[in-house]
Amino acid sequence: MSIFDVITSTEIVAYWELNTQDRDPYMGEELWPDAKSMSLDIQWLKGASGLPVVLKPSALDVVAIPRPRIGFDKLKAQLPFFKESTYIDEELRQELNKVLATGNQAYIDAVTNRIFDDETRLLEGASAQRERMRMMMLTTGEITVEGNGQIYDYDYHMPVSHKVTTSKSWSDPTATILDDIRKGMELIEQETGVTIERAVTSGKVMGYFRANNEIKMSIAPLTDGEGFISDAKILTFLSDELGIAVAKNDKRYVDENGDTQRYVPDDVFVMFPAGNLGNTWFGVTPEESDLLNSSAANVFITDTGVAVTTITHADPVQVETKVTMFCLPDFPTADQIYIIDVLTA
Repeated sequence: MSIFDVITSTEIVAYWELNTQDRDPYMGEELWPDAKSMSLDIQWLKGASGLPVVLKPSALDVVAIPRPRIGFDKLKAQLPFFKESTYIDEELRQELNKVLATGNQAYIDAVTNRIFDDETRLLEGASAQRERMRMMMLTTGEITVEGNGQIYDYDYHMPVSHKVTTSKSWSDPTATILDDIRKGMELIEQETGVTIERAVTSGKVMGYFRANNEIKMSIAPLTDGEGFISDAKILTFLSDELGIAVAKNDKRYVDENGDTQRYVPDDVFVMFPAGNLGNTWFGVTPEESDLLNSSAANVFITDTGVAVTTITHADPVQVETKVTMFCLPDFPTADQIYIIDVLTA
């Protein structure tokens, strides 16, 4: 058995898809489902939906008065490119030789699986990058990605009035949290005709809910708000009181500088309507367009548009695994989002 037979893009993708088929999806994967573009440019309409305007009355036998189109912006962006690789080097190859020489299939499978775990870290990184962009867009209205000498900036033109800071920090037990949320829900409905039904925030903000006087008294009136109040009770209360399903998201990732970051910042509460908020767009990578049917490398596509490429090198003897993608989410519903910074300066 040759290392070139074991470590191929086909096997790596099969291992990745098998081991991720039962994992809980990222929140952004549900809100921005995957889509494929044959172009590196994507465009979408923002602000085209809003309150309905009644049809104007008219006399008979007269020319109809043309109605101007509802104002909207056509936005366009170029997909950013992501690429990284890893190697099975000569030293690791010798270790694999020793394993193969034992003839112990269980031992061989265990070591091979560890190698595949290492190889699929790139695919996990690609997945994390997509979620980072989606959540950054949802919680700020913008995306900024920097690394390897590249800077990508995207502004989705979210209305300034939809990004607010509370007049009193929610960490204060006397803060009017429910009124702050209602204000945002009413503004979105007044301006767009859309009903806010969902929200996402951090566990830290859930702690503010738990300590808030009004919320405690509403949930536990018989004890004057005393006693432990679980997250489940808070979420049920917010659903019953406001008709909004709140999700707690404390997931993290490691950025290009090696620093641990949150997908959803600690002190932010973001509200949005039900349903999809847009699409996660993938472009065609150079590997897909030029190497997919080539003998120069082994290429397989996963996750809609992520190219996994394995390349054999003769000197030094190596197998290089490369993961590449063009990817960017769009945001046609940017006008329907309301972001609250829950701490005052």
